[in-house]
Amino acid sequence: MDNNVSVVKKEQNTDPQQIPLWIKILHFKVTIIPLYIFIPMVILIFLLLLEDKYPNSLLGIIPFMALAGYALGELGKRTPIVNVIGGAAIMVTFLPPFLVHMNWIPAAVVDSLTTFMKSSNILYVNIAVLTVGSILAMNRTVLIKGFMSMFIPLVVGTLASVVVGVGVGTLLGLGTFESFFYIVIPIMAGGMGEGAIPLSIAYAHILGGSSTDILSEILPAVMLGSLSAVILAGMLKKLGEKRPDLTGNGVLIKSGDNTLLLKANKTEREISYELLASGLIIAIGMYLLGEYLSKYISIPAPITMIILAVLAKVSGVLPKDVEDGAAMISRFFVTLLALPILFGVGVAILKWESLISVLSVPYLITVFLTVLTMVVTGFYVGKKMNMNPIESALVTACHSGMGGAGDLAILTAANRMALMPFAQISTRIGGALTVIIATLLFRWLH
Repeated sequence: MDNNVSVVKKEQNTDPQQIPLWIKILHFKVTIIPLYIFIPMVILIFLLLLEDKYPNSLLGIIPFMALAGYALGELGKRTPIVNVIGGAAIMVTFLPPFLVHMNWIPAAVVDSLTTFMKSSNILYVNIAVLTVGSILAMNRTVLIKGFMSMFIPLVVGTLASVVVGVGVGTLLGLGTFESFFYIVIPIMAGGMGEGAIPLSIAYAHILGGSSTDILSEILPAVMLGSLSAVILAGMLKKLGEKRPDLTGNGVLIKSGDNTLLLKANKTEREISYELLASGLIIAIGMYLLGEYLSKYISIPAPITMIILAVLAKVSGVLPKDVEDGAAMISRFFVTLLALPILFGVGVAILKWESLISVLSVPYLITVFLTVLTMVVTGFYVGKKMNMNPIESALVTACHSGMGGAGDLAILTAANRMALMPFAQISTRIGGALTVIIATLLFRWLH
């Protein structure tokens, strides 16, 4: 017994410089997985694929998503230039479509992953957990101030982006009508499921054509707009590191009470398995309630879920344990699942052919300046409104994001996941209003 204690103490007091290099290498973590686990798992997956025995169930999907997501995230963080602009989120989201296009990911894996992503709705589970958890973890006063304040930078940023995007597109020969309805509007429509798809259906109904054809025309703007927002989010992160006075490190509203701001981001309790379970159930429960109510109030489930979470937080109807559990499960998803889910989105949802089909210089310039205008406007309007300008710019940037996946990528690139509830308001409500207004204008102007 004494010998064991002495050995443990000796190991604890070992000089790091005396540790063999090969042990250091094996303990290097690929995002969160050490190499001594990562390498054997990669070899095992390769052997199973080689013999065509890789399972198409969750037993195969989960490790592939995790290992690929963590590996690409690590690569993004260590790639020069890319690592400055949110490399992990960019690499994990936009490299997989290219890999699928080149057939460098086995077809069986792509098919299984696509089926899983579309049938499981894991993206919506992720957004529900992150959104509800973020809201319930926030300080009540800061939450109220944030939701009341963010609409002004969002509206001003949207209007400024329309003017700049349409103006630039027209000057570069893309056409005023096309620039507005097929570039600027899709960027701000709220992603694919809640934005581009209903927008393409509405356009097709008015034109009498195929919604699939229209979707292929507007989807590149959605994807490139989201990519532009991710790049700018990474730049905003670096700006915050150089200019701490411009950021609240995830807190949207400035306050003279530093204790209040610290409390808004501070987690008091250690992880509890029981509270994790309750947090997961309450998050999914709010989404399901939103789904039920949407049939009667004509408001999409994700938006209803946000409203329910805000009402629960503002009213204080939920016990502190439940709020803590929601915050815990949110942190759990951010740490373990963000990169794997982004990889799944890149494989199953994004299409490389749609992305490159419109890669012309005028198109790229129009898209980027549209998003840049939104971000810059959000930055300066937020600053004037006593908001932390970097956080205000990020929330506004999420109006350019590709739905929930875009919000996840943007906030991951900026390392500001605490802004998820505000990002969801920007994406969901801003996107829904954009689709409604654009449809009415399209019918009137066509």
